[in-house]
Amino acid sequence: MPPVLFLLTLFGALCSLTQPMTREEKHRLRNQVVEMFDHAYQNYMDHAYPADELMPLTCRGRVRGLEPSRGDIDDALGKFSLTLIDTLDTLVLLNKTTEFEAAVRRVLSDVRLDNDIVVSVFETNIRVLGGLLGGHSMAMMLKEGGQHMQWYQDELLHMAKDLGVRLLPAFNTSSGLPYPRVNLKYGVRGPETRTGTETDTCTACAGTIILEFAALSRFTGDPVFEAHARRALDFLWEKRQRNSNLVGTTINIHSGEWVRRDSGVGAGIDSYYEYLLKAYILLGDDLFLQRFNIHYASIMKYISQPPLLLDVHIHKPLLPARTWMDSLLAFFPGLQVLKGDIRPAIETHEMLYQVTKKHNFLPEAFTTDFRVHWAQHPLRPEFAESTYFLYKATGDPYYLEAGRTILDNLNRFARVPCGFAAMKDVRTGSHEDRMDSFFLAEMFKYLFLLFAEADDLPFDVEDYVFTTEAHLLPLSLSTAPHSSSIPSNRTVLLSEEELDDSNFDWTCPNTRLLFPDPAFPRNLREPIRSAVDKSCPRPAPYREPGMGRPPLRAQDFMANNPEHLELLRRMGVSLIHLKDGRVQLVQHATQAVSAVAAEDGVRFMQEMMELSSQQQKEQLPPRAIQIVSHPFFGRVVLTAGPAQFGTDLSKSSTGVRGFVTVAEPYSGCTEIINAEYIQGHIALLQRGQCMFAEKARHIQKAGAIGGIVIDDNEGSSSDTAPLFQMAGDGRNTDDVTLPLLFLFHKEGNILLEALKEYREVEVLLSDKARDRAAIFKGKPLPGSLIEGSVDVQEAEENCLTEATTPTSFEPVGQSQMSTVASDKSAPEGVSPSEEEVSPVDEDTSPAEEGSPLKEDVSPAEAEALKEDRDSEKREEPEADIDSSSQSVDELLADWREDLEAFQQMEKDEL
Repeated sequence: MPPVLFLLTLFGALCSLTQPMTREEKHRLRNQVVEMFDHAYQNYMDHAYPADELMPLTCRGRVRGLEPSRGDIDDALGKFSLTLIDTLDTLVLLNKTTEFEAAVRRVLSDVRLDNDIVVSVFETNIRVLGGLLGGHSMAMMLKEGGQHMQWYQDELLHMAKDLGVRLLPAFNTSSGLPYPRVNLKYGVRGPETRTGTETDTCTACAGTIILEFAALSRFTGDPVFEAHARRALDFLWEKRQRNSNLVGTTINIHSGEWVRRDSGVGAGIDSYYEYLLKAYILLGDDLFLQRFNIHYASIMKYISQPPLLLDVHIHKPLLPARTWMDSLLAFFPGLQVLKGDIRPAIETHEMLYQVTKKHNFLPEAFTTDFRVHWAQHPLRPEFAESTYFLYKATGDPYYLEAGRTILDNLNRFARVPCGFAAMKDVRTGSHEDRMDSFFLAEMFKYLFLLFAEADDLPFDVEDYVFTTEAHLLPLSLSTAPHSSSIPSNRTVLLSEEELDDSNFDWTCPNTRLLFPDPAFPRNLREPIRSAVDKSCPRPAPYREPGMGRPPLRAQDFMANNPEHLELLRRMGVSLIHLKDGRVQLVQHATQAVSAVAAEDGVRFMQEMMELSSQQQKEQLPPRAIQIVSHPFFGRVVLTAGPAQFGTDLSKSSTGVRGFVTVAEPYSGCTEIINAEYIQGHIALLQRGQCMFAEKARHIQKAGAIGGIVIDDNEGSSSDTAPLFQMAGDGRNTDDVTLPLLFLFHKEGNILLEALKEYREVEVLLSDKARDRAAIFKGKPLPGSLIEGSVDVQEAEENCLTEATTPTSFEPVGQSQMSTVASDKSAPEGVSPSEEEVSPVDEDTSPAEEGSPLKEDVSPAEAEALKEDRDSEKREEPEADIDSSSQSVDELLADWREDLEAFQQMEKDEL
C-alpha cells in the first residue's frame, strides 16, 4: 500500500444563505470599479504615457532599455504604448466614449510599430494586435451608432494589418510553429534581428494566435494570417500524445519533439485550450470544437481532481507531475462555463476563492494544501474572469460577494497613489513597481460586467467573444468572407475515436438561461466546507433514536482497512491518489447514501483536520545533512526532515558525524544482515514497507550511529513538496536513541551518487549547516589544500553553501488541509497515532522565496565540485547500491526546473 498523506479539503460558505444583492449596492460597486479604473488609467496617462507601462511606486513610465532588464518578461514591451492600446476597448465598455476617441487619436498619431526591438510574438499578438482589433471593433460599433467616431476610416485596422505583417516572419519554420520572438523592424534570422536562434516555444505561445489572426483575415479579406494560425494549431494537434490526448508545455518548433512533457491547464498551455473552443465560437468551424472536446475529456479524466487541477505527464497521465498549482489556471472555471460543464467549474472556483480569502490574492503558485509556493501576484485577472462567467451562468449573488472581495483587496492592499502595484509577496503585502497592461485590459472589464445591469452597457456583450486578453471580437466575423482553401499541414483522416459522436457536442449554452435556479451552485458548494473560516459552526443534524455517534472516528481510521474505506464511501468521502503517494480526501454530500451519512462525513473530515492541527503544533524545524568528505568538504548541504523520536540534533552542539553505508535489506524492515558494515556508521535506508521507528530500531541494534531514510517515490523533491517530520508507530519510542533523518528522492540521489563515485562518504547530521571551520575544528581546511593559493579565511567565506533548494515554510495556522502520512505499506494501516507526516515550519524571509536564483548552487560552485572530482585521477568505484546513472552535476541541475517554470510563466503572462 502506498504511503498515505491525507489532504482534507474543506471549503467555506457563509454562515447564512447568500442574500440577493440590491440593485443599489450593485450600482455602488459598479461605480467603484469605474473609479478604480480611472485611478489606474489616469495615472498611466499622467505619469507614464507614451511608455509601455506604468511603474506605480515611482510614478514614471517603464521604457525598455532605460530600466534594468527583468529578462523575458520585458519581451512584452515594444515601445508601442502597450497599456494604451491594451485599454482601448475597456474605455468603450465603461462608457468612456470621449476618452476612447481621444485615445484612438493618440494611438494613430504617436504609436510606431517599426521599432528595432525584439518582442514576444505571443504577447504582441494578444495585447497589441488584439488591442488594435478590439479598438477597431468598438470604433465601427460607435460609428454605426451615428454619434461618435464618424471620422474613423479603419485606421486601427490598417495598423493591425501592418503589425500582423511584421509578425508573419516568425512563422517561417518547417513546422509552422512560430518563433517565440521577432524583431518588429527586421523580422527573424538575420544578424540585425537578434532573434531566430530559439528552438523551443510554449504550447500556448504557438496555439494562442487563431482568434486575432483569423479576425485580421476576416476584417481585411487577406487569408494569409488565418492560414498561418491554423497551420500552427494543426501541428500542435498532430503532436498531441495519442494515448492520453494531452499536449506538453514546451515544444521544439523545428522537430516537434516535446521539451517539457508535463501537461496541465495553467502556465504554458492554458490559452491553447481556450482558443480551440473560442475559435469554434467565433469562426464556426466544427473541427475546433471536435479537438477541444477530445482534449477536454482527457483533462477531466487525468488533470481534474475536483476541486484541484494538477499537472500530469503526457505519457503517464495517471501520475501527477507536481504538487502545486499556478494561478493562471484560474481562467479554467470560466472556460468550463462556456463548455457548459458547470459543476466542476463551481468546485474549482470555490477552491480558488478560499485561497484568495486566505492570502488576499492568488499567489503565483500554491500547494495542494493551499500554502504559498511562489509568493508574487502581478494583479492577474483570471479569477475575476471566472467569477463573472459563473455569475452569468448561475445568477447566484455569491459571486457578486466574491467580486466585492476582489475589489476590497485591490483597494486595501494594491492601491498606491500612482495606480495599483503588483504584490511582491502576498504574505507580507510588499509591492513591486509594476502595473501590467492586462490589469486595465481585463480586470476592470470583468469586474464592471459583474456588477453592471444590461442597461449600463453600451452594447450587447453576447455579440462578441473575449480573447484571452479580454479584447472584444464580433461574432459576425463567422460570416465574413474568407478563403475556403486555406493551406494547411493538417491530416484530414480521423481515427474512429475522433469520429465518435460523443466528441461532437455542438451547443454553446446561452448563459442567460443555463441555470434559472440560483440554489444549484449553492447546493454544490455547501458540502465543500471551509477550513479558512471556521467561524460558522453547523448545527448538529437530526438523528433517529439509536443512531448514536458517527460510524467512524478520525482517530480510529486505518487506510488499509476495507471496512473503513467502505464507510468513507457511504459518507460521500472519496480518495484521490496523487503521484507522491499521498491520498486526497474530498467529501461530496450528494454522493453520500443519506443526509445523516453526509453529515457524518463532514464530522469525520473536521475531526481529521483537528487531529492534524494538533500535530502541526508540535512541528520540528528541518535538519541538515552536510557532506564533509572529499571532494565536497562541507559545501554540499541537503535539507532533511526530522523525526519526532531519537536524538534531538538541536540539543547537540557537534551533531553526529560518520560514514554512510547502505543497509541490507535496504528497507530496514527486518534484521540487518550487514551489521559488521553498519556498526559505527550512518545507515542509508529506503522508505517503505514498515514504520520509520521500526527501521530505526533495526539499524540501532546493528550498531549504527544514525540513519537516513530516502524516499522511494522517484522524482520527489523538497522543491515541490513540503518537508515533513517522521512520527512514531503508536508505541513508546524512548528506546530509539540515534538520530533519523528523511531525504526526498532527488536529495537522496545526491548522496547515493556521491557514494557511488567515491565509496567512502562522510556526512554530518546536525540541526543546521555548519561552517567548515567549525567542522574541521582548527585543522587546515581541505579546500585550501586543493585550491592552492586560496586563503583559508576566503575559503570559509566562499565555500559554504546549500546544495539543495531551501524550501520556505510558513505556519499553517487554520490550514485547509491537514496532513497525515505513514511509511509505505504500513501493516497497521494509518491512524493519527501512527507514523504521521506533517509540514515542517522554517523561518525563511520572503526575499528568499521571492528570489529563486538564490536557492540553487552557483555555476562556479558546481564547476568547483566537478573539478574536484576530475582531480581524483582514478576510475569510479562501483557501489553496492542500485542508483541512478545521473551525475551529481546533473542532479543539481534538476533543481532548476521550478525556477525555469516560474520564468516561463513570467515570460508568457498567460
